[in-house]
Amino acid sequence: MAEPFTAPKGTYDVLPDQQPVRRWVIATAESVFQRYGYRRIDTPTFEDTRLFHRGVGDSTDIVRKEMYTFEDLGGRSMTLRPEGTAPVCRAYVEHGMHTLPQPVKLYYHAPMFRYEQPQSGRYRQHYQLGVEAFGSQSPELDAEVVGVLAALYKELGLTGIVLKINSMGCKACRPGYSAAMREYLTAHTGEICGECRERAQLNPLRAFDCKVPGCKVALQDAPRLPDHLCPECAEHHARVKAGLEAQGIEYVEDHTLVRGMDYYTRTTFEFQSSLLGAQSGIGGGGRYDDLVAAIGGPETPGVGFGTGVERILLAVSRSATEVPAPPAPMAYLVSFGEEARGAVFALAHEMRSQGVPVELDYVGRSPKGQMKQAGRTGARYAVMIGEAEIAAGTVALRDLASGEEKQVAPGEAVALVRAAAAGTPAAGV
Repeated sequence: MAEPFTAPKGTYDVLPDQQPVRRWVIATAESVFQRYGYRRIDTPTFEDTRLFHRGVGDSTDIVRKEMYTFEDLGGRSMTLRPEGTAPVCRAYVEHGMHTLPQPVKLYYHAPMFRYEQPQSGRYRQHYQLGVEAFGSQSPELDAEVVGVLAALYKELGLTGIVLKINSMGCKACRPGYSAAMREYLTAHTGEICGECRERAQLNPLRAFDCKVPGCKVALQDAPRLPDHLCPECAEHHARVKAGLEAQGIEYVEDHTLVRGMDYYTRTTFEFQSSLLGAQSGIGGGGRYDDLVAAIGGPETPGVGFGTGVERILLAVSRSATEVPAPPAPMAYLVSFGEEARGAVFALAHEMRSQGVPVELDYVGRSPKGQMKQAGRTGARYAVMIGEAEIAAGTVALRDLASGEEKQVAPGEAVALVRAAAAGTPAAGV
């Protein structure tokens, strides 16, 4: 016997019983996004590798260590999408969306791929929900984007959520801060890890992403980004905070919050959940006013977020949220004897054709076994056909909750079960 295959490390199968809660999360997200005026966009699973080098940044861990990159048969370098913002920016430019009334507000639900160490709620193939808004520098739009994500978590019933915010500055004020950070890291080179010494040259702000305890200690006295903001960035940040307060959203300012991409300018934010343990991040994003131009488009401001579906599902599983149960058929059709199997199969087809979800036996169970299986499926009704029903041109319709049963014509059984499935009043059993 051949050894069975297993899913590649860091990937997973979404099994049938896991689908209802997953679809509920996605449907809830789409409802929230649409309420705020965002429209769906889908981009390809793989893109030209240069998009991520230019967009995400060569100094990021994503580009340096985590991308799945391959050469296609035409000799072109392609990369499986590691994040959602750069591809949506590419689509915005490619399809001339800058000519539309601004802001253009988009959302997506798509798989992302990163070669990183799998852990609870984090996978090499994971799914992400996100929104992107292009064409406005308004700090109130930043506050709206944060508000969309806060609304989603609230509607999913998640508790223990903390919002952290920061400002990354802009092209005018960030160079001065980067220089101060580089000088600080150089002066403390003996106290930081080798990777942070490398980051000091490539992008010193990335040092704040380091998880090495010694580096965290060394950075406690590092220069603070808010102290280096230009007046315009400081005012923008103040208005973002006012917008959050107007929505009743509490926040914590964290000057070390730099996120994982080089494209961020001004606002960065992250929601953290106490339900997720040490790896508490559940979603976040920020403003990226230079990204569209960096990938060849016109100067266009943008702001958005991404939130991992698996991280949400993990938090939901650890919360008191009431989640949807797997769907059950409205009726289970039971045949008493071989002669009745054809009639049961035909009736099942009729009921399904009218939109009623039903099940029937295909493995030769006895009538008693079929009735037990009807109970296991959670069906509301059992529709039973035997020799007597075939002779009389009727079926036996039993309410499996009350046990009430009566003989009805097949058409009446279809109508009754269909009405129950639609939630409309009908003469019950």
